Amino acid sequence: MVEVIATFGETAVLAAVDPVPWARAQMAFTLMFHIILVPLGVSWAFMTLIANYRAVKHSDRDALMLAQRWSKYMAVTFAVGAVTGTVLSFEFGLLWPRFMGQWGAAFGVPFAFEGLFFFTEAIFVAIYIFGWRRLRPWPHFWTGVPVVLAGIGGSVSVVAANAWMNAPSGFTQNAEGTVVAVDPLRVIFNDAMPLQAAHMVVAAYLVGGFLIASVYATGMLRGRTDRYHRLGFLIAFSVAAVATPIQMGVGDSLARWVYNNQPVKFAAIELVPTTSSDVPETLLGRLDDDGTVSGGVPIPGLASWLSDPSTGRSTVVQGLDTVPADDQPTVRQVNIVHLAWDAMVGLGTLLFLLSAWYGISWVFRRRMPASRWFLRAAAASGVLSVICLEAGWIVTEVGRQPWIVYGIMKVEDAVTGNTGVWISFCAVVVLYLAVGITTILVLRGMSRRFRRAGGFTEHDAPYSPSALPEEPSPTREEAVR
Repeated sequence: MVEVIATFGETAVLAAVDPVPWARAQMAFTLMFHIILVPLGVSWAFMTLIANYRAVKHSDRDALMLAQRWSKYMAVTFAVGAVTGTVLSFEFGLLWPRFMGQWGAAFGVPFAFEGLFFFTEAIFVAIYIFGWRRLRPWPHFWTGVPVVLAGIGGSVSVVAANAWMNAPSGFTQNAEGTVVAVDPLRVIFNDAMPLQAAHMVVAAYLVGGFLIASVYATGMLRGRTDRYHRLGFLIAFSVAAVATPIQMGVGDSLARWVYNNQPVKFAAIELVPTTSSDVPETLLGRLDDDGTVSGGVPIPGLASWLSDPSTGRSTVVQGLDTVPADDQPTVRQVNIVHLAWDAMVGLGTLLFLLSAWYGISWVFRRRMPASRWFLRAAAASGVLSVICLEAGWIVTEVGRQPWIVYGIMKVEDAVTGNTGVWISFCAVVVLYLAVGITTILVLRGMSRRFRRAGGFTEHDAPYSPSALPEEPSPTREEAVR
């Protein structure tokens, strides 16, 4: 026992000396936590406006109640997302000071626009929520539109910064390597930005829709089959079902961009150790230390064909060995990227099939599927879509290793020299777990209160007077009588 404790202590001391794994772990943990809230911040306002529009246009009381309640949930997730996103911004300077010192002039440009979108979104979220009792129906509806647009703009801005790390451009360096001039438009609209931004925005609507729909599917499985729950499910699931096939098309285009512009990342995705044609698509499997691929289910020629259908199975896919060993991801990183890719594509395909089931039922029966198996699958779709989203970001970030700025700066050259990063990592994990648990408890508490309250009362009905009229004071004659 003493030997085990001593070994653990020695390992901890050695790990604490090297800040790279701890900085990576802290950034990965905070990003994976924050990214769950992003789809809700981007898409929930849009779904709320769909319910709001139906309520005003068709005098739909259930839709009105749904929109009002969703706006209150939305405010909670927006607030938590703002906090966790701010922490991420600080981490760039604290964990990666050499990266920010070298590239901050360019990398910070998209974040300046993200700040503008964030403040716009925050202002109109407040106006929309407080406007339920203070504005007329249609003016109030239109105050929600800037929330939707600002959410999309903020997401695109942040993704533009990440895309710049994959396709750096828009800067001029002097002989010492210092950035002396920046072209903001080229930084924002870099070569990777259009497809990456589209992929993330569509993912936000896909994941947000499935997450919200899964809550109502669970409620319906528990017997809450009233119109209010059905409407909540239909709006959210319909948004996700429309986004899913679009996402598959965008994802396919982005994979081809990676094939053409980041061949080493593509080789990690497809487990291609050496350059060759007729490359199989290997489901699962792993790369061994000796450079061979073991396990999995290979589908002959499919990876080559998907890379460029015009040349089919004869398409040549560059291998990991096309660059020096120091410029390759490690074997462990390759296996992580490949497994994450399989998870993303596999779960995305399952969600597409679920969306197709839903769509076919509407086309031929004019109603959602009545099977409890469909509701069970829909209830699971929220968690599955989040896993799919997380896996996609793992492919993006781990697949770029060992580079933090692709082809220019490596991660080890960007990290802080502080050997005590492990302390901040532990503190952040504890803090974020507390925030996550508190957020879930708050949302569940709100849901229980809403269910107990039932429908609207005269005091909280949207678009009603802010207070009930007071009873007139009795006259002196009436008081005497």
